[in-house]
Amino acid sequence: MHTPLADRIRPQTLDDVVGQRQLLAPGKPLRRIIESGKIPNMIFYGSSGVGKTTVARIIADSTSMTLHKLNGTSASTADIRDVVAEVGTFSGMNGILLYLDEIQYFNKKQQQLLLEYMENGQITLIASTTENPYFAVYNALISRSTVFEFKPVPPEELERAVARGFRLMEEQLGTPLHLAEGVCGWIARGCGGDVRKALNTVELIVLSGEQTEDGIAISGELTQELTQRSNMRYDRDNDQHYDLLSALQKSIRGSEENAALHYTARLLAANDLLSVCRRLLVIAAEDVGLAYPQAIAITKACVDSALQLGLPEARIPIAEAVILLATSPKSNSAYEAINKAMADVEEYGAPDFPRHLQNRHFDGADAAVRGQHYRYPHDYPNHYVKQQYLPDILRDKVYYTFGDNRQEQAAAAYRNKILKEDQT
Repeated sequence: MHTPLADRIRPQTLDDVVGQRQLLAPGKPLRRIIESGKIPNMIFYGSSGVGKTTVARIIADSTSMTLHKLNGTSASTADIRDVVAEVGTFSGMNGILLYLDEIQYFNKKQQQLLLEYMENGQITLIASTTENPYFAVYNALISRSTVFEFKPVPPEELERAVARGFRLMEEQLGTPLHLAEGVCGWIARGCGGDVRKALNTVELIVLSGEQTEDGIAISGELTQELTQRSNMRYDRDNDQHYDLLSALQKSIRGSEENAALHYTARLLAANDLLSVCRRLLVIAAEDVGLAYPQAIAITKACVDSALQLGLPEARIPIAEAVILLATSPKSNSAYEAINKAMADVEEYGAPDFPRHLQNRHFDGADAAVRGQHYRYPHDYPNHYVKQQYLPDILRDKVYYTFGDNRQEQAAAAYRNKILKEDQT
């Protein structure tokens, strides 16, 4: 069976791990915990290929505890009970260390079972996840664990791992590798801080290299092509996906069209056109809003064009929408207004509305007040007449405040005019 380069080159000590200096450098929190030999329950959070599994294995090797490994995608409650069954036996006399990869795939019942064994000290848990644990992991389990975030590996550190990978491939193949200038740096910059992806790219490049009389030639052109293909893959369900969409929206909200175009390009390079379209429609309503009401119609037209065209041509109307939204005046007045109204609905439920707003009305013979008494605004000057519209309990509520932009200030001026002229 073929073992990937990333597994063949996996570090055996903390000093061999690339990246995560904020956790593993001498004197840093996680390193101190590991060196103390007293391992608490921990959750490792971060994107794929940044060292979570590697560090967990090093921890296991540094203790006398019996290590068991499970994966959240395939493990069952029976598997957990089998691990716990070793407690008190000869094999588990020094304690049980359970490494659970992809804990986010465990359902609530499975996570609660883990909690039971963690609370009574039968197992020590090291779990890893690519998703934000504060959303993906049961709260009670988090409260009994220490969460450590693993960051993408910086290019300058990743380059060391790439160079080491080429050296190992050269040794194992017994053939000299002739690398074009800048090959290691290109891979390090192009793999998004993912060590596993970088090393897999190294292996792929070597296997795809040109055989020569004195070895294998690795060109810059080949490196760029294969690295680009590797870099553009990402999981639409993971945090990176949502981080990119968040960065796109915040850049547009901040009127920074160049950054917005950058994040748009990254999403489109991953063929995630639909997510971009949806987010742009949200931005048009939430962040541009009533400062430029036509923006949502223009954005919708650009989105429709993009979906009809498909990539790569879809990038053109998408770019138009991004630039339009980023350079437009901004107002979140409608967004804030509906949020306030929704909050009151949640608090007050559905209070009775004024009788004159009812679609139909019937008064019994003994009713104290008879008739609906609705006043039709079109029968009055400026098509306005003052009357109560909100339920009694909310009658003085103000949800919408006119934004400080030309469009909304013009509407505010008109409102003030008709209020001033109202004679009712």
